[in-house]
Amino acid sequence: MNAVVMIAVLSVANSSMYGATRTLQALAEQGQAPRALAYVDRKGRPLVAISCSLAIGLLAYLYVSPVQGQAFTWMLALSGLSSIFTWCSICYAHIQFRKAWIQQGNLVSDLIYQSPIGVIGSWVGVAALILILMAQFWVAISPSGGSAGTVGEQVSNFFEAYLAMPVVLLFYSFYKFWYKTRWVRVRDVDLQTGRNEFETAGVRRQWKEDMDEWPRWKVLYKMLC
Repeated sequence: MNAVVMIAVLSVANSSMYGATRTLQALAEQGQAPRALAYVDRKGRPLVAISCSLAIGLLAYLYVSPVQGQAFTWMLALSGLSSIFTWCSICYAHIQFRKAWIQQGNLVSDLIYQSPIGVIGSWVGVAALILILMAQFWVAISPSGGSAGTVGEQVSNFFEAYLAMPVVLLFYSFYKFWYKTRWVRVRDVDLQTGRNEFETAGVRRQWKEDMDEWPRWKVLYKMLC
């Protein structure tokens, strides 16, 4: 059993680090992260990005330090809402993409992959995630069963529950100010860069015909997963 647990933990850690390093490398190649992170050696390994990920991983040793309680609290506060912001941005990006796709004269049927729940599902997701953020904000400013305490304690309790929001706003504002990027209008969204040239109408039609031959269980599996 211990061997199984160790293999599972190492597998998760390896896949997480691989995803983090490749993300850092891709961001660096696009000019959205320090250029040094884009370095890849002859064997295709992003050594600088790996080193950066390993260095951040050393924070795990805070667990055996005298400040383990405070460190865990603030790291949890920083990452607790991260998935909410991530999925909210994904849903909103999907909404904007579909709007740009239609406005630029394309057909929804031309998309190789379509969300099973469509744009409506993304709108429902955005609304639900915003409600979660609002509820968490209320809990942060008025915790259930908690005493008022001093001003310092109130501020500390707020950031322990909602630290991710100011961090996200700070990084977003800094990026917009530093790179002086503008808000891209729907009609100006670039839908061509990165597309595969072989995605012709004939190829898409062939793929759809192949999908029509799938058994029902596979169609249901693809829709849910």
